[in-house]
Amino acid sequence: MIRDVKDLSPDQKMAVESLLGRPVSERETVSVQAFQPPVLSDQRRQEIVGALQQYFAEVDAKRQPASVQEADDIIDEAMRDSRPGYRSHR
Repeated sequence: MIRDVKDLSPDQKMAVESLLGRPVSERETVSVQAFQPPVLSDQRRQEIVGALQQYFAEVDAKRQPASVQEADDIIDEAMRDSRPGYRSHR
């Protein structure tokens, strides 16, 4: 379902803002979709977990060492890039 924010009731607008974690402007459009999670067997789930663990182990083996402060700065930069208005809580 796609709706213009200007057409939402105050309760609907409040719900959207709560879900997004930010105010929405009257000029914005919102889309809401519900998805059923895929049904995975325990075996398939374990295969996926194993593949992810292997992938992250390979990534970890290749990364350069960084201080806690450097890691925090990198995460803060990524958050600011992906979420306008993000402010660190440190």
